[in-house]
Amino acid sequence: MTKAIETLMNEHRLIEQVLGSLETYIESVEAGKEAPREALRGYAEFFSNFADKCHHGKEEDQLFALMAKNGFPTEYGPIAVMLSDHAEGRSSVKALAAIASGSGPLSAKERSDAAGLARNYIALLRSHILKEDNILYPMALQAIKGEQMDELAAEFEAFEKKVMGEGAHERFHALAEELIAAYPPDPVKMSATSACVGCSGHA
Repeated sequence: MTKAIETLMNEHRLIEQVLGSLETYIESVEAGKEAPREALRGYAEFFSNFADKCHHGKEEDQLFALMAKNGFPTEYGPIAVMLSDHAEGRSSVKALAAIASGSGPLSAKERSDAAGLARNYIALLRSHILKEDNILYPMALQAIKGEQMDELAAEFEAFEKKVMGEGAHERFHALAEELIAAYPPDPVKMSATSACVGCSGHA
């Protein structure tokens, strides 16, 4: 395992925990229990900034670009599938953020819409992470060696400082911990989904 791929996989583990937390929150929404809009706003902020802008940003701008230089096609195959997943997830998070941006308690329609969007996003991202961990990243490790991987790790660090800004990583880790503490993931469900490659039905 190289530092660059280890960084991405560590980010996956945190994203999975917050997905599990979002699942717990949505179960409260569906059960008609108290579900603060502020919490939904926190999930939208985390997934928009940490999962997409930071994590997917490093993949799209650097890892996928490097894989393309090493002969991987981007119009079809694994990279194309990952990019499609990123775009679909981005759309879902944008819609969740729009609901979260309102004021007062969530209306019945907002609860229904948020639950549907979140369920689809959770399934998508869990499947996406499994595909990257088990298919895409091993392919990258097989094709990209030595100095190129070392340079990629350095580029990741530069990306964090330039695109995300100083302290952003720590801030989003703190937000993740806050959400996880408020709505703890179900360990049984977390364990079950980790062994299910492609089970959500997303390509």
